Parts: sequence; structure tokens; C-alpha cells
Amino acid sequence: MKEGNPAHTTEQASSFKMLRAMVGIGLICALLIVLTFQGTLPRIEKLKAEALEKAIFKVIPGMVKKKTYQLDQKNKLSEVSDDKKGGQLVYVGYDENGKLAGVAVAASGIGFADVISILYGYDLEKQALVGFYVLESKETPGLGDKIEKDPNFLANFGALDVMLNDDKNALKNAVKVVKQGTKKNPWEIDAITGATISSRAIGNILSTSTEQWIPLIIKNKDLFEAHKNEKAQQ
Repeated sequence: MKEGNPAHTTEQASSFKMLRAMVGIGLICALLIVLTFQGTLPRIEKLKAEALEKAIFKVIPGMVKKKTYQLDQKNKLSEVSDDKKGGQLVYVGYDENGKLAGVAVAASGIGFADVISILYGYDLEKQALVGFYVLESKETPGLGDKIEKDPNFLANFGALDVMLNDDKNALKNAVKVVKQGTKKNPWEIDAITGATISSRAIGNILSTSTEQWIPLIIKNKDLFEAHKNEKAQQ
């Protein structure tokens, strides 16, 4: 009877031990990653909530107090607690005299590199966007990330027209991105040269979001004003 090659058997055993060690190390690393993520998640969520809170007050000029409202499946807005997460939320701001100052809306969409999350402020009297803030973005440093800091681009959102039509059920003119330097209408956004894709992503996000939210906000103006003198977060 022919015997096996001892060297080959030893080599197989050594390979198996190495594979087992690699699998073990991989499992340990995966477990450590999961535990680290679970351990840091509460802090990450806390920091995101704090960043959102600060952004809300930035995008609505003169705002000192706020209330949070959520859109339900029946397309109705109802007040919810300020720590409410998820769902379709809007943040209603009031000035120091209790007057309705505006509404902040979060929105997101696909950019050049990944999802872009933004927050914008809407003034009901002016029927215009009066504030803009990028909550999260992974756009290309030095190019796409200019949507967060380019002064000329941010100037688009000082009074971006989102006026409704006569029936109050849709925008009179959809938000539109144009080539830098060619803006002629108040509902247009001047793009950033070299970051056209990121600029258009912002335009698409705003166009979709405002088409949904602006008619709803105007429809619920009386609701927001009726609650203005009740307790609101400061």
C-alpha cells in the first residue's frame, strides 16, 4: 500500500491552521467593528441632533423659538416632540414676539459622490427660501464641497423665489440651476464652475422638496400661527 507524502500532509495541516487563524482574526475584527459602532452610535446621533438644531436657527433669520411638526400618511401635519426622529418633519420658527418667522425643511438626494443632505429655510410672507445649510456631504474636496462654502453659490438662497401658482397647489416656477453668470430669474440658481454636478444635485433636491412642501406649508399657515403663543422650544 502506497503511503502519502508526509511533506504534503504537513503542508496541508499548516495551510489549514493558517486559514483557521485568518478566519478567527477576521471574526474578531468584525466583532470589534460592530461593538465600536454600537458604542459610538449614541454620540454620533447626539452630535447630528445638535448640528441639526443649530442649522435650523441659521436658516430662519430672526428665529428664537421652534416647534416640530410631522407629516402623517394622510398628508396632515401634527405637532410632535422636538426630539422626534425620522419621518417627514418640518421645523416652524417664531421670533422674539411670537410671530411666525419661517419654516425649516430637511431634504436629501444623490450628489456626485454620495447622498447630500441639506436644510433650507422658507419665509411664508416673502414666498422665498431665505436660508440654506448642508447637513451632510461627501462631495469632492475643492470642487463639489463648494456647495457648502462658496459665497456666490450661497447667495442664491438669500431670496430664492418659490412662489405658488394662483391655485396654491404647486410652484409657479420650478427651482432651476443655470450656468454660472446666466441667472436672470429669482427662481434660478447660479451653478458653481467646476462643480456643475453638485450644483445641479442641490437644484434637483430643492425642486423636488419645495414642490412637495411649499403648498403644504402655506396650507397649514393658520395652524402654525394658532400655535405660536403656546410653549415652544427656545
